[in-house]
Amino acid sequence: MSRNIIWSLITLFRYIIAFLPHRFAVSTGAFLGRALWFFSRKKVDAAEKRAVKALGKGVTVARKTVRDSYANLGRSVAEIMRMSSGRLDLNRVTTFHGMDNLEKAFSQNRGVIFLTAHLGNWEILAAQVALKGYPMNAIGAEQRDERITDMIVNTREKYGVKTISKGFDLKSAIRCLKKQEILGILIDQDVRDKGIVAPFLGIPASTPYGPFKMASKLGCPVLPVFSIRKKDGINHDLYILPPLKEPSSESSENNMEESVVLANAMLSSWIEKYPEQWLWLYPRWASTTGDR
Repeated sequence: MSRNIIWSLITLFRYIIAFLPHRFAVSTGAFLGRALWFFSRKKVDAAEKRAVKALGKGVTVARKTVRDSYANLGRSVAEIMRMSSGRLDLNRVTTFHGMDNLEKAFSQNRGVIFLTAHLGNWEILAAQVALKGYPMNAIGAEQRDERITDMIVNTREKYGVKTISKGFDLKSAIRCLKKQEILGILIDQDVRDKGIVAPFLGIPASTPYGPFKMASKLGCPVLPVFSIRKKDGINHDLYILPPLKEPSSESSENNMEESVVLANAMLSSWIEKYPEQWLWLYPRWASTTGDR
């Protein structure tokens, strides 16, 4: 399917979703997510194999987990579409837990790093933090079609979230932290030979260590954060956890590896709690296990 056809379908979907009642709009997204699961057998089979290996569960459980993951992705896309049209009141569908952790970290005036994963609807948390009046930045939004990238960036801007250029722009990231702002980073991505290999859901995975290098250099706290969809499929719990171990002032290889291991363990524990909300279709272990 060509990019122009995909973009036309997205534009149509965005228009329809904007005018549906919110609950029905999100349910429609879940239905389309399951339809994508049904028609994407090759990718689904690969995702199921990942789930079997990472969760230590049987094929039946893995299949349901991946199917529900696609449904969650569909719900999230519908929510982002409604956000882009200004049709979603985030205050009505979100509940914060641990705002005191953010307030304490932010009051140190050294900038704050948020670490999270492709779990729940990660865009909602960034938007809500920005709406609370905090200067929020997020790394990347690159899609194959620049029009989709622009839509995501523009949607973030509507809620006060700034996007830090393509990939991991270390200089721009450091700049925003020096301005005592918040930087949100998804670290459950394979960075091939540019990362540190550490267990992720028990399997060796190349993991970005840039966040920990910046924390070591600037002394800023690193807070794990998670946006978890409630069982009703509509509302969200937003968790801001206490900071990870105080970053060392020495950015040695051992210190970086220790921080990566700790962060991966934290993210893995949350994914194990809510496996149906993680993005299993992404080949997290591609460079370490050959998983595609």
